[in-house]
Amino acid sequence: MSAPRRPAQFDLFTGAVEEPPVSSRRRTQPVGPAEPSESLRVLGEQLPRGVYLGTSSWTFPGWNGLVYDHEASTTQLAREGLAAYAHHPVLRTVGIDRTFYAPVPATTFAEYAQQVPDGFRFLVKAHEACTLARFPVHERYGAHRGQVNDRFLQAAYAVDHVVAPFLEGLGDKAGPLVFQFPPQDPAALGGVGRFVERLHAFFSALPKGPLYAVEVRNEELLTEGFAQALADTGVSPVLAVWAHMPPVARQAKLTRAFEARAVVVRWMLPPNLGYEEAYARYAPFNRLVDEDVGTRDVLARVCMAAVRRERPVFVTINNKAEGSAPLSAVRLAERVVSHKEEGGQRSAAHAT
Repeated sequence: MSAPRRPAQFDLFTGAVEEPPVSSRRRTQPVGPAEPSESLRVLGEQLPRGVYLGTSSWTFPGWNGLVYDHEASTTQLAREGLAAYAHHPVLRTVGIDRTFYAPVPATTFAEYAQQVPDGFRFLVKAHEACTLARFPVHERYGAHRGQVNDRFLQAAYAVDHVVAPFLEGLGDKAGPLVFQFPPQDPAALGGVGRFVERLHAFFSALPKGPLYAVEVRNEELLTEGFAQALADTGVSPVLAVWAHMPPVARQAKLTRAFEARAVVVRWMLPPNLGYEEAYARYAPFNRLVDEDVGTRDVLARVCMAAVRRERPVFVTINNKAEGSAPLSAVRLAERVVSHKEEGGQRSAAHAT
């Protein structure tokens, strides 16, 4: 009897990955893209250039028939699903979340980049060691639980372990590199004013060129000083659709989002559900359960506002937003195209 397969493991801080031997993997049918309908193909053609819609990941077996041509395991989709995902007419970007928990080498990013077409872009989350002032009291942090994090906003660490592999591996397919600051006591950040100062110094010390973005989960951090620090350093704010943040339109105003190099949006949860509740309600993520037409319309307007300003716009959507991220992306694309057509009709009416 053969020994059970050991799952891949990674170290929380070094990102070292130990993979099981290839010979231990079962031979399975290769993952291919789902055949798009003619209407979906046309929708993809009509979606304006510079509008990058996508999902937070690509490893969901429930997307059989929506993104993939057959049901495959999460493990197989992690290995093979990205190439099929990138064939979807509407999905032009995808989030890489694993990098929040541990940095990955440039070779891993390069493997991702090889699987997608030239016009595709990746939204990558920076390692949380850059954005946690103090490690949470959670078992996964081991000996670091509850301790002050000396890598918080440390530019040297970010350059070596986050920015350099991101640039080297993804090249032209690199989209936003998002530094997400989880909810944390502003006092642990040194106070709002000190946080802004450190944020400014941090991004001033990073290499120029990449599209950096910042997502905060504390409303009190959305100050004029915060907006100015991002503007000074050429960093885009992330508009976060999340229950404990203000409405997207207000976030955009407070952070001057449309003046940035790119508009970045992450649509994560409905206002009335937590993560675990939404997961239980929406799994296996193959249908829209709670459609949020209001948020969809706001995000469509955000997309078109970016297009008018000739800014790229990136919107990644979580399955927990409405029940199925690919279907949410399609519905959002339909609304964007509708706004585009309405704008064209108004322009024609004015011309006559």
